[in-house]
This record gives sequence, structure tokens and C-alpha cells, in this order.
Amino acid sequence: MQIQNQAWIAFSTNRYQKNDNAITRTLEKLSGGDKLTRAANNASGLSISETLRGQIRGLGKAQQNMQDGISVLESTDAGLQHVSSVLQRIRELAVQTSTDTVTDDDRAAAQKELDQLLSSIDDTSEKMEFNTQNILGDVRPLYIHVGANAGQTLRIDTVNVSTASLGLEIAKLSTRDQAKDLIAKVDNALSTISNHLANTGSDYEALSHHKDNVSNMELSLQKTESLIRDPDMAFEMMEFVKQGIRQKGDELLIKQTNQNVSNVLKLFR
Repeated sequence: MQIQNQAWIAFSTNRYQKNDNAITRTLEKLSGGDKLTRAANNASGLSISETLRGQIRGLGKAQQNMQDGISVLESTDAGLQHVSSVLQRIRELAVQTSTDTVTDDDRAAAQKELDQLLSSIDDTSEKMEFNTQNILGDVRPLYIHVGANAGQTLRIDTVNVSTASLGLEIAKLSTRDQAKDLIAKVDNALSTISNHLANTGSDYEALSHHKDNVSNMELSLQKTESLIRDPDMAFEMMEFVKQGIRQKGDELLIKQTNQNVSNVLKLFR
């Protein structure tokens, strides 16, 4: 006489365990918001996703680099604007003292102000820094890494606005001829500053546009990576409910089978 069907109970128990594992995996996706919780879920998809993540993180850092470069250019522009303003005042003094209607005392007062203005230019040249690096006292290239991969750089250049570089290291207003010569020197210096401002503005526009492009690229890659990794929450919830119903059915089946066996055994008591 056969009281218990071991094969049927084993089948039911095995299906219950499989369903329980499926519920665990579904819960992992729902709680973590990631359908690639392990490589076994989608090995090739995981590999692509990790590559995309590397690109996305690299593009994020590149945008920070470009923002730093933009900040350098903004500081450079502010320094150049200041020097230009100072040069305009020096030119006024030169024009003012290039006539014989001024006295020696007037020239002496103008010379004193001129010396202070020149000192202000050199002070700006020496002390204008970004992240402890001088940006107005030396001409050198700055390479900004603007992409997620090696070799993706843009170059901007620092400038030198010291009085020596502007041809104003020696500037006198003691005589009318010296004042006239200074006017010409200041005009040349203003032309130099104007060129620096134009180049700075051009570099600023280039970095700003590139930063916008990189931001768009990052957003596009994030969308692509999201399609690979992000679970369909509605589908996963449906699967979770379906698995829960199936699990309850398996529990009832196992419980009923055990109850039947128990009832049969009572007959032999």
C-alpha cells in the first residue's frame, strides 16, 4: 500500500524553492533599482554597462576640468580689464602732461600717481593666481582635459601683463617729450591688452561650447546605460505578485499533501 508519493512532494518542494529564489531576485531589482544585480543576469549587458559608466564618470570629471578652465579665463579677463583701466588712466596723465601749460609741480604729482599705477599693474601681474598658479605673470600653455579618454585636451594660454612685457618698465612724465613718448607706449600696451582679451574671450567661448557638448554626451550615455541597467518597475511588480501567488499555491499543495498523509496514518492507530 502506497501512503506517500515522495516524487510529488519533492517536485512541489523543488518548485517552491525555485520560486522563492525568483522572488529574492525580483526583490533585489525592486529594492536596488538595478536589474543587473549579478553578472549571471546579463553578462554582455553588464560589460557594456560598466564601459558606459566609465565614460559617464569620465565626462563628469571632464566637465569639472572645463569649469576650472573657464574660471581661469574669467580671472584672466578680470585682471586684463583692471590693467586696461589702469592704462587708460596712465594715458590721461600722459596727455595731461604733454603740454607746456603744466608746471613742474604738476608733473611731479603726475609722476607720483604714474608710479603708483605702474606698481598696481605689476602687483596684478605677480599676485593674480588660480589654485596657487600665476596666470598673468608668465606666458605658458594650460592643457585642459575635456573628454573621457586619453588625448582629449584643449589648450589655453596664460598671459604676461607686467610693465616690462608691456614696454612700460621705464615711464617718465618729467618733460613734454617724455609724456608724448609715453602716450605712444600706452597705446601699444592697450593694443596688447586688447589682443589678450580677444584671445581670452575666444578660449572662453570654445571651452563653454565644448562643456555644453560634453554635458549632452553625458546625458545621452546615461539614457543608454539606464536602458540596460534600470528595471521596468511595473513589470517587476507584476512578476513579484505572480511569484507570490505561485508560492502560496505551492505552500498549500505541500501542506495539503502532508495533511493527507497524516490523515491516512491516523487510520492505523
